[in-house]
Amino acid sequence: MPMNQQPPWGQKKKPSTPEDFLAALIQKIKDSFENKNSNPSPEGDNQEPRKGPGPLVGVGKIVLIMAAVILFQVIYSSFYTIEPGEQGIVLQFGKYARTTQPGLHFKIPYIEDMIKVDVETVRKEEFGFRTRTPGKTTVFNKRGFDMESLMLTGDKNVINVDWIVQYKVNDPVKFLFKVRNVPQAVHDNSQTVVRRIVGNMDFDYVLSNREILANMAKRELQRDLDKLECGVTLVTLQLLDINPPDRVKPAFNEVNEADQDKKRLVNEAEETYNRVIPKARGSAKQIIEEAHGYAVQRINQAKGETNRFNAIVAEYLKAKDVTRRRMYLEAMQDILPGVKHVYVMEKGGQNVLPFLNLSDAGSPAGIQQSK
Repeated sequence: MPMNQQPPWGQKKKPSTPEDFLAALIQKIKDSFENKNSNPSPEGDNQEPRKGPGPLVGVGKIVLIMAAVILFQVIYSSFYTIEPGEQGIVLQFGKYARTTQPGLHFKIPYIEDMIKVDVETVRKEEFGFRTRTPGKTTVFNKRGFDMESLMLTGDKNVINVDWIVQYKVNDPVKFLFKVRNVPQAVHDNSQTVVRRIVGNMDFDYVLSNREILANMAKRELQRDLDKLECGVTLVTLQLLDINPPDRVKPAFNEVNEADQDKKRLVNEAEETYNRVIPKARGSAKQIIEEAHGYAVQRINQAKGETNRFNAIVAEYLKAKDVTRRRMYLEAMQDILPGVKHVYVMEKGGQNVLPFLNLSDAGSPAGIQQSK
């Protein structure tokens, strides 16, 4: 039969994986322990049976099995896979050796160990509550966690503050070896930071400035965790619920309503003040400016009259008769248009004699005498 031609019973299947190879090897060893020589001899029953295998042969087979198992374990433990979002920390005789990224890697068996660390999952610590069933309609449980959220403000008022801290691992080596319990360290430091910040603020400021307080707490907490070398980065620190305790809520609501009424009255007073005071100030400035204008006008008019009088005096000194007559005529020109009756009084006389009737503009001008 040619060499390249398969036998009529088919080609023997070879093991494809180390597991299949080990299973086939174990099967062969088990077959070797079976009583292969217990079958009768084909030459007859009168022949003596063959002797069984000696004890050394059995020990050798056991050693062979153990060696095969150890070899398979060595090969299997020499390779490991890091999933996406993870990092592998390789230890050589218990000491940090290297950090491996996602993928298939090799390590020295029995000398190197590997620890996987999830660096993508966002971990969280909750204060004042616990999430019972997460989802679209998340259910929280607050019973039994009052001591975590109960705080004292700077003005000695009691307040309940619920908050959450979310963080991720950024340095797996520090996360594993620098701090024994990183979640507990994050929990304790979060309480310390938030209580210190709330204790330094007034009650009203805490109620109305939760975003500012959350940012302050996040910065301080990150700084403290970096000092401890926890190997984590804060994703968020959010103040979820800030309320007074249940026992003082009615009194707090009354105080809040009174404070709102006070603010409303103050706003109304400021509105009235802003409407009336500027108008009064404008009126006062207007009166003052009018007085200044009138004073300037009177002063300028007086100066003009003075200058005019001085000019007339200068002309009078030059020609007294002409200036006197001219002044008389100009004065009569200004006075006569407003005169209605002209009376001529005789010297030493007792009767009044109307000389010129100017009361009727339509009548002809003439001289009327009365006897």
